[in-house]
Amino acid sequence: MPPKGAKASSSAATKSRTSASPSSSSSTQSPLSTLYNSYVDNTPKRLKVIDAFLVFLMLSGMIQFLYCALITNFPFNSFIAGFASTVGQFVLAASLRIQANPENGQTFPKVSPERAFGDFLFGSVILHFFVFNFLG
Repeated sequence: MPPKGAKASSSAATKSRTSASPSSSSSTQSPLSTLYNSYVDNTPKRLKVIDAFLVFLMLSGMIQFLYCALITNFPFNSFIAGFASTVGQFVLAASLRIQANPENGQTFPKVSPERAFGDFLFGSVILHFFVFNFLG
């Protein structure tokens, strides 16, 4: 049998849970809509553009992979070059998003968003030189 103090604290916890549940049940929004609304309200426009580019790169890579797997991979060097370009560009864009996010100012104190974009452009040019060279 539990001590009397434990029983009282357990009933207090139950009361606090039941009092919290009506306020949470009155909210009819799903977690996804809450996440979407928070993203739209709190994310700067600059990061939304980078996110759209990341989604485009992800879809492009998936289409390339499905095309190679389902239809043909005849010019295999072209597939490898295109897929490597997509994956490399995704990694560079994700790095840009991390460095350009104002909430990460503590992590990257010496990197301004303009510097991060310059690094992104430089990395993209180097990446595409390698991709172009791989095409043969």
